[in-house]
Amino acid sequence: MNTSATSHSPITRVGIVGSGIMGSGLAEVAARAGIDAVVRTRAASTGEAVLAGVAKGLAKQVERGKLTDDDARAIQSRISVVTELEGLADCDLIIESVVEDMATKKELFVELDRIARPDALLATNTSTLSVMEIATTAKRPESVCGIHFFNPATTMSLVEIIRPLTASDDTIARATAFAEQVGKQPVQVQDHAGFIVNALLFPYLNNAVRMLEKGTASMADIDIAMKGGCNFPMGPFALLDLVGLDTSLAILDALYAEFKDPNYQAVPTLRRLVEAGKLGRKTKSGFFDY
Repeated sequence: MNTSATSHSPITRVGIVGSGIMGSGLAEVAARAGIDAVVRTRAASTGEAVLAGVAKGLAKQVERGKLTDDDARAIQSRISVVTELEGLADCDLIIESVVEDMATKKELFVELDRIARPDALLATNTSTLSVMEIATTAKRPESVCGIHFFNPATTMSLVEIIRPLTASDDTIARATAFAEQVGKQPVQVQDHAGFIVNALLFPYLNNAVRMLEKGTASMADIDIAMKGGCNFPMGPFALLDLVGLDTSLAILDALYAEFKDPNYQAVPTLRRLVEAGKLGRKTKSGFFDY
């Protein structure tokens, strides 16, 4: 079903909980679309780092001729940071992008439900977890949905709009319209673990690691084969390192917990690398060294 939220006023102010790569990316995406973005961080220093990181990225765009100085300054002017959740109270939409841990997200949504305006949308950027389980912690579960951006949010065009059983048609329509408002391509999906992309992607990634364990080919040759044979932009091991091996393991564990499909059962090599703290690009070491 392709619904529309044209009867609603466009989102003008978005709150973002989470100051990592995704959180700062969401802020920039919103600000580029003319929307005020308020990022909640736990410490003022973290907020300053978010603003500095966005400014650095915009400066590179200016150097490459993709933005003017005036455009960059305008985008930066729309992004602000706060250290208290109450600073998001006047937002039309609040999106959380914190750690992929159900207990953490549920605790957060209790607080978001308390501080948000009655007409505000509440959304999770989870890539795998049950949106309905998160939504039912709020007193207004009908206003909660998933709005799953992909990393990096500034360049990836797809957004999955996840519909839990508790969400109203109005909520899904408004979330879809927001994705379009920020220049993304939304797809609507029911609240099943992994949604569309990760449910299809991670068996492939997991089976690539299984193939390596069996000695079928080297990591480098598997990556070369999938790029050259399937025209993928990168091979499975490079992609796992980009996503983060800890994130990849959490996604596989969530998929296996729901479906009990052997293709979702994380292979030992992946789990051992995570236990060793080799998480991919973000730690400079994963399947490859960086």
